[in-house]
Amino acid sequence: MNATHQIGCQSSMNGNTGVIHVVEKPEDVKWVLSDGPHPPYIVLLDGELFTREMMDQLKDSSRISGMAVSMAKPSPIKGFSPGSKCPNDGFGVYSSAYGPHYAHCSNMEWNPLGNGLFYEDFNFPIFLLQDENETQVIKQCYQTYNLPRNGSVPQYPLCAMQLFSHMHAVTSTVTCMRRTSLQSTFSINPEVICDPLSDYNVWSTLKPINVSSKLNSTEKVIMVATRIDSHSMFWNVAPGAESAVGSFVTHLAAAEAIHKAPDVQMLPKNIMFTFFQGESFDYIGSSRMAYDMQKNKFPIRLENIDYFLELGQIALRNSSVLWMHTDPISQKNLSVQIGDMMTALRNSSGATGVEVREIGSSQALPPSSFQRFLRLKEIPGVVLADHKTTFLNKYYQSIYDTAENILLEYPKSLSPEEALDHVTKTAESLAEVATVVARALYQLAGGSGNASAIQADPRTVTRMLYGFLVRTNNSWFQSLIKPDMKGILENEPPPYYIAVLKPVNATYLVQYVLANLTGTVANLTREQCLNSNGDLYEYAWVQGPQDPNSTTSSRLPFCVRSTVHLASASSPAFELQDWGSTQYSTWTESRWKELHARIFLVASRELEIVTLIVGIVILIVSFIATYFINAKADVLFATPQDSGAVAY
Repeated sequence: MNATHQIGCQSSMNGNTGVIHVVEKPEDVKWVLSDGPHPPYIVLLDGELFTREMMDQLKDSSRISGMAVSMAKPSPIKGFSPGSKCPNDGFGVYSSAYGPHYAHCSNMEWNPLGNGLFYEDFNFPIFLLQDENETQVIKQCYQTYNLPRNGSVPQYPLCAMQLFSHMHAVTSTVTCMRRTSLQSTFSINPEVICDPLSDYNVWSTLKPINVSSKLNSTEKVIMVATRIDSHSMFWNVAPGAESAVGSFVTHLAAAEAIHKAPDVQMLPKNIMFTFFQGESFDYIGSSRMAYDMQKNKFPIRLENIDYFLELGQIALRNSSVLWMHTDPISQKNLSVQIGDMMTALRNSSGATGVEVREIGSSQALPPSSFQRFLRLKEIPGVVLADHKTTFLNKYYQSIYDTAENILLEYPKSLSPEEALDHVTKTAESLAEVATVVARALYQLAGGSGNASAIQADPRTVTRMLYGFLVRTNNSWFQSLIKPDMKGILENEPPPYYIAVLKPVNATYLVQYVLANLTGTVANLTREQCLNSNGDLYEYAWVQGPQDPNSTTSSRLPFCVRSTVHLASASSPAFELQDWGSTQYSTWTESRWKELHARIFLVASRELEIVTLIVGIVILIVSFIATYFINAKADVLFATPQDSGAVAY
């Protein structure tokens, strides 16, 4: 929910039940909409048919009680994006007061394949079937009991399904937050019905700064930013390979590369590496950091930012070209500084296989975190992206934005540990981009050394891609995290959906990977390490690699010292209690009890009525029998009389 409406889908409190019908061709839908004699129906929809046109047909039909969608394999060739054609519309920098001719993407529809399904409100539950075996079980049940044969109507019993996904909150963020606030005020046991979407931004600096104080206004920082999160039509299924992962992996690799330069601690300007959470939901993370900087609640203030470099979607480059997007409004006043940034990027691309090109000054910025900072202050900035105009990503913010979307492939013969270190073409390509970024940052920070010696490591990139897009439970990630956090590692990639109340696994993983790539090993014991956090550095006791000399699974833990910190990624709207804000994100998530489904056989209505009547008759007969037995209990259950003493 946001300030004005609710989106998504839900069931009734007791779940939605219907007869299963499989829709694999467009003409199959006629059965559930009009021809089928056994409504309501639960539709098992083929992923290729999960389109705006199909959903518009099904949405308003009273004959539909729910839907299960099977993933299309391979991904739809034409693309699929349930997001908006103008992502985060209304929350960027362009408005009636600033570049009105660029507002609402009037100058450019960045996501032309966006069908807006994510922002619709459906009155029936929609489940995603990721497991092919589950899909086959449902289809087998349908084919056995429900499939019309030779034009005849299927007879009872029929295969049915029940979907449970009841949501507690309704209407909008304003309504649900008001109800929650009232319960918290007047109820002894308040029930929270919705929570603001929130998480944590991850940030670090090249040179340590005191987080308990503020930078002097003369100290300058170059800010580098990417987003961590993505979303899709379905809760907690957000692979985000092109929309997020490719960018923040490149960012991490660039941070490692520049930290290895010998003179970085003497650079005139500091560099801040920032990873925003919640950007898919109206820039939650960036708006909060910009707000905190403006209100002097952050160690770095807006006036300290000298340059702003953001990595947008960069994994699908055509002919190795990257495009430099700039804001045409602020560029009029900051042409020299922005020109310096573009020159540094162009100069840094030599011998890398990357060509960096400029876009004309008449085009607006694409959706980007940078826009939230421009709303508060004119800052020279560039957004690097693989697209000149509309997105190249055909699966933006969808379930299909997976590793395959950025052409990440591994030979089938490789074991998981071999795949971890297998340098793919995608890893090599992103390492080249990371090299360009690191060299440009070095130059912009005032470095006078040999920038061409700075080189991102393709092996590090390939390890990150494997961990973030294939499986987090690998030997490298295991060595980077704290012992009590090993439970977050799984044999699959993490979802990149923002959470409520606490950091998601992706946030923790970015935090620990960044600390490992940019930090140093501190010669401290476990107890010393755990008690050493201060204003300049953060300390973490991590598992370390497995001991090669041990016959057991023992490890070699160590202490990592880094400048990596977490900062709140909760919208300022909730701090201000401005739940109807049009300036800040107001997205909340409803609470629910459980999400599950079941299939079973359902009898005909006539048989159900007969069963009910027989049950009622038996109940009445039992009442009558119980009455008479109770009335004649003294006769039926009489105790034999004592016959007295017997004489012998």
